[in-house]
Amino acid sequence: MLDYLLLVAGLSILLVGGDVLVRGAVGLAERLKIPALIIGLTIVAFGTSAPELFISVQAALAGVSGIAIGNVVGSNIANVLLVMGLPALIAPSRCDDAGIGRNILVMIGFTVVFMAILLDRSVTQTEGVILLLLLAFFLYDQFRSAAKANDETPVDIHEEVGKTPSSLPVILALIAVGLAALPFGANLTVEAASAIARRWDVSDDVIGLTIVAIGTSLPELATTVMATLRSSNSIAIGNVVGSNIFNIGSIMGITPIIAPMVAANRIVYEDMWVMLACAVLLAVLAHWKIKIGKRVGTAMVAGYLAYAVLAFIV
Repeated sequence: MLDYLLLVAGLSILLVGGDVLVRGAVGLAERLKIPALIIGLTIVAFGTSAPELFISVQAALAGVSGIAIGNVVGSNIANVLLVMGLPALIAPSRCDDAGIGRNILVMIGFTVVFMAILLDRSVTQTEGVILLLLLAFFLYDQFRSAAKANDETPVDIHEEVGKTPSSLPVILALIAVGLAALPFGANLTVEAASAIARRWDVSDDVIGLTIVAIGTSLPELATTVMATLRSSNSIAIGNVVGSNIFNIGSIMGITPIIAPMVAANRIVYEDMWVMLACAVLLAVLAHWKIKIGKRVGTAMVAGYLAYAVLAFIV
């Protein structure tokens, strides 16, 4: 029972740490008069991936690459099936916003490159650098495109991150708490997840693909639920697509530079193909402008539950 409590505690600390770090960093950027567009494309984007990044780095350093890689693959699967499926049970949404189709194609491109890297079951420092360079090019392209649109439509980052502090002592306190909480929460999560895997006699990658992945996808789920309720489809679908791109580009880019990783056979032969299928599913929904209502949402959630159950028994 202690291991489960530690896992919940670790994930909770990660989520709170990531949230306060983003709020503090955004507050500091605003005090420095950094444009909202740049804040949204850099600080907010990287900050929301902070829990996954710290878990993957900690797992790689601890020699449990299964959790590190499984966390990213599992998060990308959960982001599509759960994060898009569950809110649809409350209110329908569509993947028909201008420009989203192009970003979905970029997400599929990142997914295919990542899959090609995993084919030899290793992720090296060189491959990590390649993923980071691809992410940098994507961010440059996003900034250039968004800068043109920003001439007509102001950027409101608070719609995604909520209220941010303006007092410098509060800002610095939030940043300090976030930077301290993230590695501590990551260490708790990895140790508890590894202990649970040994107790259940399952591999580390299964825990990373399911329990850890769901836990680190909770911020995306919360953001998407609120965006769906406000009928802000662009934030809902953009949140999922952007998160999946950053999971691959930043987390799988930075982690192998710190510690090389080895992928389990099941990830190469099974799970990464599920990840690709989820990316293609999103492209289909966007291309044909299919409404994600209760029926589609139920099918997506049921598909994820089936995947999670099979991960433990197969």
